[in-house]
Amino acid sequence: MKHIIKNQNQIKSIVVGGGFGGIATALRLRALGHQVTLLEKLNSLGGRAQVFKKNGFKHDAGPTVITAPFLFDELFELFGEKREDYVEFKPLDPWYRFHFHDGQTFDYSQTIEKTKMEMRKFSIEDANSYEKLLKASESIFDIGFTKLADKPFSSFFFMLRQIPALLKLKSYLTVAQLVNKYIKNPNLRAAFSIHPLLVGGNPFSTTSIYALIHFLERNWGVYFSMGGTGKLVAELTKLLKRSGVDIKYNVDIKSALEKNGKIEKLESMDGDFFSADNIIFNGDPPTFYREILKTKNINKRKKFLPEKLTSYSMGMFVLFFGTKKQYSNIAHHSIWLGKRFKGLLKDIFDNKVLSEDFSLYIHRPTATDKSFAPKGCDSFYVLCPVPNLQGHVDWSKEGIKLQNRIIEALEKTILPDLKNNICDDFFMTPLDFKNDYRSTHGAGFSIAPIFSQSAWFRYHNKDPHINNLFFAAAGAHPGAGVPGVLSSAKIVESLIK
Repeated sequence: MKHIIKNQNQIKSIVVGGGFGGIATALRLRALGHQVTLLEKLNSLGGRAQVFKKNGFKHDAGPTVITAPFLFDELFELFGEKREDYVEFKPLDPWYRFHFHDGQTFDYSQTIEKTKMEMRKFSIEDANSYEKLLKASESIFDIGFTKLADKPFSSFFFMLRQIPALLKLKSYLTVAQLVNKYIKNPNLRAAFSIHPLLVGGNPFSTTSIYALIHFLERNWGVYFSMGGTGKLVAELTKLLKRSGVDIKYNVDIKSALEKNGKIEKLESMDGDFFSADNIIFNGDPPTFYREILKTKNINKRKKFLPEKLTSYSMGMFVLFFGTKKQYSNIAHHSIWLGKRFKGLLKDIFDNKVLSEDFSLYIHRPTATDKSFAPKGCDSFYVLCPVPNLQGHVDWSKEGIKLQNRIIEALEKTILPDLKNNICDDFFMTPLDFKNDYRSTHGAGFSIAPIFSQSAWFRYHNKDPHINNLFFAAAGAHPGAGVPGVLSSAKIVESLIK
């Protein structure tokens, strides 16, 4: 392990929030020689990547997909260690299996040839156009990820310099518009437009910059962390401890007092005070500005993005359950699409109403890792995009109704006899996201990834008015998703360094 020299003049840094962005920032600053304290609201790290256990069934509550694995490898390499000595990333194939409302299926696979072979079931013309779509995604990736994902957009002039490249890439188009240029079949259009939903965006309003996710997967693959995302969090927690980061659990920050352009101290809900040279917030930026920041200066108190003009990501209803039998024909990752696609997303994002119909993301980790369930059983996680809390859905009544509709739909289609085999079921609603993670409006991914909330227009990684305040979070640049928040930590490291 890399030796870190301690001295009396050591820079002190506090990271608030132990999600992936917070963990990565704490490790990067510790590797710089800082004295680092990590404050976590819950009793374990991981942020949304919590683990639930019930009667022998295990469930990852948050991200289930690992892409851009090198971003995790880097964290271990900071201290002369290898990630693969602690946790295995197993490649998946297919990456996702799509189940369409008409009964057709589409395996989005590890190789281009297998993917095109699957596409030919729907459209030979689309299969022939697939590599053109991939090429367009690669062009966006080369700028949007390789050149800009770990660069701070703190300066408006830096943003202006990027405009010619962004215009050349047609970033003013939405992801759906870009996909529709190359793909004509309605089912395949839906399948290839799905990526923005992985970071909280509506494909029909999310900037086509996020089409880079398509090539990102092709470039590095799609993996599952054996033992679950929870195992990865556990190993990163051990790395934090080995490297000398001080972790304090059950600390919920009530206020951050600003004085003379600096955060002078933090106060917890329990009345404890913390101070440091640098404060890094790994929570929802709107929550920080609305609820936590205390300042007399009107410019500093003003939210960077006015609430009335801010668009938030969707909410998430997540159903967890076990089954007393195995459904061996169900892939590790499935996407179950209802009859409506564009209209359903409009209801969720724009109208903010809970429709009778839905589309689902289904995680069956027991397809790859038998440790998630008792012998002969399966573990399931079903994510249903829903309106965030701006939609005023009464989840105390609607939660159980939605659960029943989902179980009914799955039993009729891909999980026959589910009602007789389901066990140990429970769910989370946007209300839980608000209460557990202090997510504004219970939004699953902070602010939405639309063009007017991307790059310079997103929350900055360094506050423009407060010199020692930084953000490594889904709501800050470059955005949500695991690669996004890990890149956010790299930006904060470069700004502090």
